[in-house]
Amino acid sequence: MRVFRLELKKILKSRRTIILIALSLFMSVLMAYLPVTFVSVSQYDEAGNKVASLKGLEAVRYTKILQEGIKGELTPEIMRHAVEEYQACMREYNAEGTWDLPGDVYYKRIFPIYPLLPRVREAFSDRKTGFAPAITDIAPEKVDNFYEACDERIIALGEMEQKNSQAARQFMRDKYRSVEKPYFYYPGYNSDAMDYELLLAILLLLFCTVIAAPAFSSDYQTGADDILRCTRHGRMRLGISKTATVAGISGILYTVCMTIYLLLSNSFFGWECTRTSMQVEYSVTSLANWNMGELQLAVMFAGLLTVIATVCFTAFLSSRCRNVITSLSIGLVMCFAPIFIYMSIPDSFKPGLWMRCMLPSGGLGMMSSFLYSIIDYEFLTLGSLAVWTPYAMAGFAAVEIVIFSVTAVRSYMVHRVA
Repeated sequence: MRVFRLELKKILKSRRTIILIALSLFMSVLMAYLPVTFVSVSQYDEAGNKVASLKGLEAVRYTKILQEGIKGELTPEIMRHAVEEYQACMREYNAEGTWDLPGDVYYKRIFPIYPLLPRVREAFSDRKTGFAPAITDIAPEKVDNFYEACDERIIALGEMEQKNSQAARQFMRDKYRSVEKPYFYYPGYNSDAMDYELLLAILLLLFCTVIAAPAFSSDYQTGADDILRCTRHGRMRLGISKTATVAGISGILYTVCMTIYLLLSNSFFGWECTRTSMQVEYSVTSLANWNMGELQLAVMFAGLLTVIATVCFTAFLSSRCRNVITSLSIGLVMCFAPIFIYMSIPDSFKPGLWMRCMLPSGGLGMMSSFLYSIIDYEFLTLGSLAVWTPYAMAGFAAVEIVIFSVTAVRSYMVHRVA
């Protein structure tokens, strides 16, 4: 324990670590606020004159007022009313779309129901082509069967997305069957906040990799390791302490920063927004039975596994490399590897999907991250076996934490100075 405390003190006293911790805390606050600045609405008086352009927190509060009528449980009657109101407004103003409407009419009649319209279109998409119809082409009486249409939609998606895997299609049907209906919606939230949670997690991944890179290689580089190996606890216990220290600091830093982010972000948008069904924010056929608050926590936890797995991998690199630059460079390449693979390897090439999921940093690969895997329908298939990619990412990361932490210690114990 004394060795661990000494290693902890050594890392925390480093100027590099102090700067990265301070920057992490600052970015947590900044990135929690930035999505709020993207919200904007216009305010009109009774005569139809624009009186103000609201942004930020004012816009969030005004949005809640305008969309008060669809707050809470989204029954088929509410969904049908939204379709009927939209169609009536289009007919009354002889408009082809919302862009043809006067501004005051849009904010009075369409904006209060707008969040529901994309979900209705999606539910009644063509079964074979997947194309969503215009709201004006959907008969209002069909919307009474909105949730039945969602059940049919997931079957159609399974046939389109997973033609070659019966197990994946069955998983999609069974998983979606557990989703609670009716959905719930609480206005004001901006889904950009989820993207910024992911972006913050990626920044923390980079910072923690920088903290972990010198764990062993800095001592190799300075020659201090020659002395440390001659001490009583200079091999296994020191190796365990170094690995546990960088993993512990990274895990605590990540958890603190993400907690700050979620507390501030949800305070800005309103805590009731966390009760919105993720199916309303993303897709009516999202497979996870979560509201937005549960999705936030799931992404946070998956990111924690990813960060610790990547830090343990970086510690392993550090135990093998004789200078900090080499271990840091390879560690940073690993952080960006899932993004490179996603952008360069076609989705049809299945080994590419396996590679993204198996990488220690795979859970934070932007468009290929745990967040976007949750709202997608990708599976790792092997014969009759099909594993949903979010499960695979979390599972691989948990296993890699053990593997790379053990190999880091083992590699340090057998290291020989040339």
